[in-house]
Amino acid sequence: MSGNPAEKTTGSVELEIGGMTCASCAARIEKNLNKLEGVDASVNYATEKARVKVPEGVSAEHLIAAVEETGYQASQPEPAHEHDHGGVAGPETDREIEALRTRLIGSVVLAVPVIAMSMVEAFQFEYWQWASLVLASPVVAWAAWPFHKATWQNLKHGATTMDTLVTIGISAAYLWSLYALFLGTAGEPGMTHPFSITVSPTDGASNIYLEVAAGVTMFLIAGRYFELKSKRRASSAMKALLELGAREAVLIRNGVETPVPIEQLAVNDEFVVRPGEKIATDGVVVSGLSAIDQSMLTGEPVPVEVGEGDQVAGATVNAGGRLVIKATRVGADTQLAQMAKLVEEAQSGKAPVQKLADRISGVFVPVVIAIAAGTLGAWLGAGFPAEAAFTAAVAVLIIACPCALGLATPTALLVGTGRGARLGILIKGPEILESTRRTDTIVLDKTGTVTAGKMTLTDVVTVSGTGRPELLRLVGGIENSSEHPIARAIARAAAEETGRLPEPEGFANVPGRGVQGVVDGHAILVGRESLLNDWSQTLPEALTTARLKAESEGSTVVAASWDGEPRGILVLADKIKPTSREAIRQFRELGLEPVLLTGDNEAAAQEVASEVGIDTVHAEVLPGEKVEVIRQLQGQGRVVAMVGDGVNDAPALAQADLGLAMGTGTDIAIEAADITLVRGDLRSAADAIRLSRRTLGTIKVNLFWAFAYNVAAIPLAALGLLNPMLAGAAMAVSSVFVVGNSLRLRSFSGRSEGSGINPAKGD
Repeated sequence: MSGNPAEKTTGSVELEIGGMTCASCAARIEKNLNKLEGVDASVNYATEKARVKVPEGVSAEHLIAAVEETGYQASQPEPAHEHDHGGVAGPETDREIEALRTRLIGSVVLAVPVIAMSMVEAFQFEYWQWASLVLASPVVAWAAWPFHKATWQNLKHGATTMDTLVTIGISAAYLWSLYALFLGTAGEPGMTHPFSITVSPTDGASNIYLEVAAGVTMFLIAGRYFELKSKRRASSAMKALLELGAREAVLIRNGVETPVPIEQLAVNDEFVVRPGEKIATDGVVVSGLSAIDQSMLTGEPVPVEVGEGDQVAGATVNAGGRLVIKATRVGADTQLAQMAKLVEEAQSGKAPVQKLADRISGVFVPVVIAIAAGTLGAWLGAGFPAEAAFTAAVAVLIIACPCALGLATPTALLVGTGRGARLGILIKGPEILESTRRTDTIVLDKTGTVTAGKMTLTDVVTVSGTGRPELLRLVGGIENSSEHPIARAIARAAAEETGRLPEPEGFANVPGRGVQGVVDGHAILVGRESLLNDWSQTLPEALTTARLKAESEGSTVVAASWDGEPRGILVLADKIKPTSREAIRQFRELGLEPVLLTGDNEAAAQEVASEVGIDTVHAEVLPGEKVEVIRQLQGQGRVVAMVGDGVNDAPALAQADLGLAMGTGTDIAIEAADITLVRGDLRSAADAIRLSRRTLGTIKVNLFWAFAYNVAAIPLAALGLLNPMLAGAAMAVSSVFVVGNSLRLRSFSGRSEGSGINPAKGD
């Protein structure tokens, strides 16, 4: 810390934490921070960040010092804005992943031969034990270094974790093997591990345990590597969101259009946005008329018509005419940057995941050490030789080393996530599974999740004497020349029904109203009813009734006329996916209460909810408000899952206890979510929860048997009754059980596979 006076802070302080290796590290840092008067800290192991509420007089430097006193590193993140990805995990995390990958490859190459020679007598050539020592030594010293380093840091502060147990077990196995090789009889030529599995006393000096030291290291390094990769993916959500913004803006300076990098844009600057381009930053329209696709903010599929004086948001897309916009907010003040902040706050605010293995090890490690010390004292006190006493004590430490424990979570995850991938379900990590077990409410975005997410022609109503094919052909011909999303939907449907569309003449766009032109000699108007009114044309009563009914159901209506007479209306809507109703039924089977949450209008939301069977609806909700709805549900004691697909869903996905993103949606939604549903079928969300619960159950069974094996074997070791073959066989059986139990997940069957529905109940 510098000698400068600490800057006083109030409110909330965010810290980036370094050096954590397990969830108990986060708990220890949190406990130490909360000892400071008036401080309320939450440390998230997954995101490696601490969010701290501080009173007047407590500075960030005080907090950093408290973290460093606990044995970890802390720093304040660089301020992030729309085009500066400070605070987002980057090169440092990548280097850590690369270092672990190198250790994993090295440990696999070196440990597999050691395990093979120790377990298979046919591989035990004359000096195999010395070859094992040469191969195992780098694994124990170099590959396992992250565990040893964490153990030392924890011991300096009087704490024990899973790392402590791993280091003790690995070190005991390795050091006793050295003793047996150099001072015992294990180093003699032709030594083999006997195949006797009887329970009998042994002096231990004729046996080595190098396969334990190398094998446990290999399995646990693999688990640490895949865990860190999962965390790295999760931390890239904010970066993915920030990258959605435009890279440059076309400024108007002295009447000249000048492209400049987005960083140079300032408040009150005027810039041009052409059709198809992203709006550079938040602003107000100075001139021009257009339609803006702002579904990323509101989730509403229908573009919004804007003109002079209307507000627009950065990163939304200009789907219509040329606009001149005056910037009102730039950088970290824009809606996009605020959404990024919402995502980050939601991720950091999640309760730290207390992994079961770490919780148990907090008690298990001290108990094992106490038993080993007690065993040594009891044997020496009973008058046995020191060699026999040390053999029994070291056997306790070796048998406690978590070989099966190292396999318990990785194998179940490997099989479970592999099966999920085949079903189109991508699960990011083990901490996610705990949320699926407790979830009781599932919040669903409407657009792109329950519905298809794009406008579709659903109905055509014509006046007497006008046929549907004729209206579609003429209207489709003129709409085919427009770039408006609604026009594209009409032209696409018309082409599918009537074939090749005719070319229009004298096509003209009427900004904010519709289009006009001549097709096959007919003067045509297509658009809002007000466009027809401008030409003194009024919809007949039948068409007006149909229009009002369609709009009351949340649909969009386009009127069409030619040769001076209204001829019909075209109704467009965001169609409900055919599997959504079945998905809602499956959610209820799993004990989940469905809630519809959308930025779309109330009428459209209620219509969709009614059709699929959802009772609770929150409509016309902005991204920040979506997060607030999730928080309100959580405040009521509910454990909330959220399914969405758009940028506007990202903060809510991050805030929810369990976030599920449609793989057909945006990258930012996928990054912010815990589970990705590749196929876009809402039934796969039910499959994901079912599979996650089954995988979590498998992990818990694996952990139970891994620890049960230790608990059963430790008394035998303490009594000096475990010879190496029996210990090796017991370890092998324990590991084989764990692997076999995990492989059962391959039989999981998802109901969204194929077109049929599996009537079986949820797992």
